[in-house]
Amino acid sequence: MLAGVLALTLLTSGCASLLPESHTNTTSFQSFDEARAAVEALVPMKSDRQALEKNGFNPAKHPNTTLLTHADVARRFLPSALLRREDLDPGIWICLEARDACRGLEIVGVKIDKVRKGNFFSDFFNFERRSHTSGWRFNAVVLLVNDLVVYRSWGGQPEINELENTRNPLGPFQDIGPPTANSAVPIK
Repeated sequence: MLAGVLALTLLTSGCASLLPESHTNTTSFQSFDEARAAVEALVPMKSDRQALEKNGFNPAKHPNTTLLTHADVARRFLPSALLRREDLDPGIWICLEARDACRGLEIVGVKIDKVRKGNFFSDFFNFERRSHTSGWRFNAVVLLVNDLVVYRSWGGQPEINELENTRNPLGPFQDIGPPTANSAVPIK
């Protein structure tokens, strides 16, 4: 009797705690604004590598940091013959003209949480799946010449808030059936 009541309680409660969750955190910054402020605190032609590391951008310790060579910087900022010299920031040209003394950092920070919501059995048997994705993505580029910051920029998505609701009225049988016309073999 007790087992039946327990089973009925589990079936009707939704069992939302059994649904999968995922968390992605690739940065030491707690928020998008904190990362943005750290990049904006770097003053081109004044800040040095020590200031960069003090603001949390130590390539040896910060995950997902790509070290850029002179060739990488040239590919990134000179992709088209349509760009003229005056179209680019002066710090970019200083870096390009410095050749081997030009180095860069591409910094990517992500903090994403994805949670499935709703009834476990509806989700498990593929009748209805609801998921909520929230967080932020940040990216920045910092160029240095002989350990002096000559250029910095930032971008990204300050707030991610996505709700996805997928309904399959036939549940697990939704994908069973004849192949679609696109996968048919041509008749000879």
